[in-house]
Amino acid sequence: MPIFPSMKHSPFSLLQRLKQTPSFNKQGSHLPQVIPFHLLSLSLSSPSEFSPSSPPLLSNPKLQIKSQELHHPAADSLSKSTIFHSLTVLHTLLHCYKNPLHLQFSTPKSTQEPAAAMAGPVESTRITLLLVAATLLLLPPPLAASLNSSLPDPAAVVADFHSKVATSRRRMQKADGGGGGGGGGCLTGNPIDHCWRCAGTDWRQDRQRLADCGIGFGRNAMGGKGGPVYVVTDPSDGDPVNPAPGTLRYGAIQEGPLWIVFAGDMTIRLNEELLVNSYKTIDGRGANVHVGAGGACITLQYVSNVIIHNIHVHDCVPAGNANVRASPTHYGWRTRSDGDGISLYSARDVWVDHCALSRCADGLIDAIMGSTAITVSNSYFSHHNEVMLLGHSDGYLPDSAMQVTIAFNHFGIQLVQRMPRCRRGYFHIVNNDYTAWEMYAIGGSASPTINSQGNRYIAPADPNAKEVTKRVDTEEGQWAGWNWRTEGDMMVNGAFFVPSGEGLEAIYDKASSTDPKSSALVDQLTAGAGVLGGPRDNGEAAAYAGVNYAGVGTGGGGGGGAGAGGMGYGYLGMVYGSGGNWSCRADLTLQLTSLFLALFALICLHPL
Repeated sequence: MPIFPSMKHSPFSLLQRLKQTPSFNKQGSHLPQVIPFHLLSLSLSSPSEFSPSSPPLLSNPKLQIKSQELHHPAADSLSKSTIFHSLTVLHTLLHCYKNPLHLQFSTPKSTQEPAAAMAGPVESTRITLLLVAATLLLLPPPLAASLNSSLPDPAAVVADFHSKVATSRRRMQKADGGGGGGGGGCLTGNPIDHCWRCAGTDWRQDRQRLADCGIGFGRNAMGGKGGPVYVVTDPSDGDPVNPAPGTLRYGAIQEGPLWIVFAGDMTIRLNEELLVNSYKTIDGRGANVHVGAGGACITLQYVSNVIIHNIHVHDCVPAGNANVRASPTHYGWRTRSDGDGISLYSARDVWVDHCALSRCADGLIDAIMGSTAITVSNSYFSHHNEVMLLGHSDGYLPDSAMQVTIAFNHFGIQLVQRMPRCRRGYFHIVNNDYTAWEMYAIGGSASPTINSQGNRYIAPADPNAKEVTKRVDTEEGQWAGWNWRTEGDMMVNGAFFVPSGEGLEAIYDKASSTDPKSSALVDQLTAGAGVLGGPRDNGEAAAYAGVNYAGVGTGGGGGGGAGAGGMGYGYLGMVYGSGGNWSCRADLTLQLTSLFLALFALICLHPL
């Protein structure tokens, strides 16, 4: 039985289960070098006041770390990973309590050896170091990544984008007299397609050239470049813990760069989420590949450098409450997933290109929990309610570092809203074709910067749904200063974009910092949106036998936290995901409290 079957269990029950498990480094647990739990003793006052069915009610819980139990010979060789795993319960407790925790330290009296009289300062130092380590390790990975990485200047990324479009446009005009139809359909002014389709060689002989063709914020996604080619020959997904060679799952979980291609047309119905490891390209060119079709779909969690290209992703349903392998050496328990098409959870350097997405139980593409450096391009979206969520929640500050490019996509028939729905961060929405929507096209909250350039917005017939934009659950007095810009957009059938933030100093440079290509070019730039070489609309139910479309629906939107690990952090959070309905949420106050406690301990408890 897994240690954490669900975070719906109380921290106290988890604590008791861990205390009853002196070492859980056993086959199947995949927690290497886990420190025996007697090295870290935690206790809370009034545990009876907590019930698993309700949020913690303690106003002043007391957390006691017994230093004599920390002073253990094995503690001298503790690695960062062992401390991290031992502090998992501590993280759970800190994560749930909104009020500051009161720490109590007890130093054992010298009763045996004369040398033990010197143990106090040593143990205080150990406690201090432990607190510092706990503070760093308890920070959510996306926040830690935000603190440790320098974000590119969005104005420079936008300028580079338009420069590449202009260069591709000039080449198209020279090569085909401005007609745009030469080069086997590659000359459309679309710089991505021009890069790999018009290179002068057959792309089949140089598939990995694609990795050099990214633009926008996800331009550095290398995928499996430099790695071997792995051919998917088996569409089955019999055992998510021990995938068979030749399956998509077997390739996706491997360590190191890998370029994944397909031997032929296939429909892959995954039994559980496909956990894609870092440095992978899923390249569907040359085959008609469908992922989902009534099964689970794709999750990118705590990974980087992933390219997903030229596949159909549709009819994705929730899965979970099962063990799933994430790498050749680790698997763990996954709770119920949301049913997203492609879920990004604290992922970065991700590029989704030339995909067709529709009819999933939740979002088609959701990026949350500090995910950043993302480009979604040349894709076709249809038959869905809540299309794309970018940002976990209004109060989740690490999403302020989110930077996403949405370019050359066609938002097609029977879409309702969230194309995308943004929180915090910077979002460049450029040269897309919006055929229609039922509620709104672009929404946001928590003051995101939205830079809309050169798009075509065709409003629906409904006179109450003409507005492109929607500030979600926010009064005008609050959103008037948000930096939302429209430049070069074409408004059709009464569509209108409500800008905001004029005359105000933005976090980033003025959103409309670079001239976009005219929206008159949208037809050419999005001509190849979707899967190349096949129908880009996944809407024909008859094509996929055995799929109950009425049951899968068009999405319900959630905040993305279930199968992707919910409120778990680090690898342990990935494996033992928490369930999306758990009410605890990381907030800045708690993180600052942890930092203050560590600094206080460093100053006051250190023997010097």
